[in-house]
Amino acid sequence: MKLAKLLKPEAVRVIGSMSSKKRLFHELGEIAQSVHGLPHDPVVEALMERENLGPTGVGQGVALPHARLGELDQVKGVFLKIERPMDFRAVDRQPVDLVFCLFAPENSGVDHLKALAVVSRTLRDSDLCAKLRANDDVAALHAMLTELPDMRAA
Repeated sequence: MKLAKLLKPEAVRVIGSMSSKKRLFHELGEIAQSVHGLPHDPVVEALMERENLGPTGVGQGVALPHARLGELDQVKGVFLKIERPMDFRAVDRQPVDLVFCLFAPENSGVDHLKALAVVSRTLRDSDLCAKLRANDDVAALHAMLTELPDMRAA
């Protein structure tokens, strides 16, 4: 699975700061609504419900919030670079500045897991993360994320 299938160029954003996870989820909901046509409130609610199950801050400044939604027919993504890292209660207790959010159909099963695995593997690459952090151009960020070789999910 390639990230280019999940991530539209207009779903990549650079933002200055975020005051809280709740505010971040609202921002993700606004982007999901404008780019993917998803309803804002159910998106925010689904992200918050998933986060209550356990933190999606996976460490090294990366968070992978995700949610399943009935309105979708395929997995969609949103990527945010936050210029001033925020507290996300990540597993390593480090602030987060790279957020790749996935939205999957309610019954996506394996596709959702494959997408999550590809995104996770991609953002475990410390060289790539350093390049993402060093760049504020959304077109360049999109290219860095989507022009990678095919990363096979386990």
